[in-house]
Amino acid sequence: MSPRTTTVRLGILAAGGALAALAAAGPAAALGDAGDAGNHPPVYKGRVTAKNGLLLHTSPTRGSKVIRTVPRGKVVTIFCKTRGDRVVNNNIWYLLTDGTWAWGAAHYIANIGKVPRWC
Repeated sequence: MSPRTTTVRLGILAAGGALAALAAAGPAAALGDAGDAGNHPPVYKGRVTAKNGLLLHTSPTRGSKVIRTVPRGKVVTIFCKTRGDRVVNNNIWYLLTDGTWAWGAAHYIANIGKVPRWC
């Protein structure tokens, strides 16, 4: 199995695990605060910096299906981060939770506050 195939599978497993964890915790968990006493998962934010908007993918790979685009300047909610395909010498991807669960290249997202946790 190639490293890329392993990365794709791990990314899909991470996304599935994140969805399962959130579903088990209930809808209130998605509204948690990073400063909360551990009752909810932390909330991470970022601002899209991609000039023509950020492509959101089904997995943390450049070749995966594009689900939608987020415009430059929009603030997005980040669930966690993982390693995937390199985008401009950066292999970190963020799992975003804004309406659809999708992956965006971290190179094009400026963190607001804390750096997201690993998936």
